[in-house]
Amino acid sequence: MSGHDHAYGADRLPEHAHGHGDGPAPGGRGAQGHGGHGGHDHGHGPGGHSHGVSADADRRWLAIALTLIAAFMAVEVVVGIMAHSLALISDAAHMLTDAVSIVLALIAMRLAARPARGGFTYGLKRAEILSAQANGLTLLLLAVWLAYEAVRRLVDPPPVEGGLVVVTALAGIVVNVAAAWCISRANRSSLAVEGAYQHILNDLFAFIGTAVAGLVVLTTGFRQADAIATLVVVVLMVKAGYGLVRESGRILLEAAPAHVEPDVVGDRLVSQPPVTEVHDLHIWTITSGQAALSAHVLVEQEGDCHAVRRDLEELLAKEYGITHTTLQVDHVQDSVLTVGRAGEEPADRDPHCADAHGPVHRQGPHDH
Repeated sequence: MSGHDHAYGADRLPEHAHGHGDGPAPGGRGAQGHGGHGGHDHGHGPGGHSHGVSADADRRWLAIALTLIAAFMAVEVVVGIMAHSLALISDAAHMLTDAVSIVLALIAMRLAARPARGGFTYGLKRAEILSAQANGLTLLLLAVWLAYEAVRRLVDPPPVEGGLVVVTALAGIVVNVAAAWCISRANRSSLAVEGAYQHILNDLFAFIGTAVAGLVVLTTGFRQADAIATLVVVVLMVKAGYGLVRESGRILLEAAPAHVEPDVVGDRLVSQPPVTEVHDLHIWTITSGQAALSAHVLVEQEGDCHAVRRDLEELLAKEYGITHTTLQVDHVQDSVLTVGRAGEEPADRDPHCADAHGPVHRQGPHDH
């Protein structure tokens, strides 16, 4: 065989996977002891599975939505200037961020679909998270500018052409409904696609508010209605932007998925006989919908490490939906008594981990 082969048999682990070391680290990069990676196939064929943004995600719907938005945005800018309507101009600015968010989602789809190789052991799946972060930040920054302009126009409202505003806003509602429908047909399990969808959904609400404001200006002459509609849009933008930044930020900081409590998972694992202790427990999200877990598990001397690993992997998959697992499973050993210097207490040392990361889960009551 030429070169080197990274494939292993079903019951065979690489030699370095049996070291003890300090246990698995975040990202599943620790030694595996008697354990191994969760029992699942990483292939993308009929027997495999993929996560996050799949290679066959329907980009066509995103492209259609992008075309609709870009074309209408250009028309709306011209009409907004003619009608002296900040609400229309703010809608056009929002549509610009819609277009950018779709472009970012399309780029993220292509990057995330690339296979893992070289130094990128997860591939480029986090590209969609960066896209979602950018979408959230642009919403927040744009909201700040629009809020400033809206307050200024509340104090000194310029004349507004209500008729143009109403007609343009109604047309915008139709365009955004069509664009939102297109994106809803794409892969919304991706946080990047969801970010683009939230952009367009907020824009739809904005156009509804703008249409109402234009109608008020047209029928009553109350020019401040235009600025008030803009402030309503600002509130929606802040809500959507904050949600995207928060969710993408959790993933970038490798926090546990929002629906998974690590301490509860640790207690659940240690409750399985013959497990006696679980430490170095790390749970994080690689990309949208792809959670991973690593932990160091100690079992009783007579316990079967391989059987325990399989049982724990099955439990994690069924109860928590976590299929990417790296479990280092070892037999518990008697603590090694070491003699300290004069006047010092002898210290018990864990033969497996000199410095466990995070709480230690043991059977019975214990602190987290």
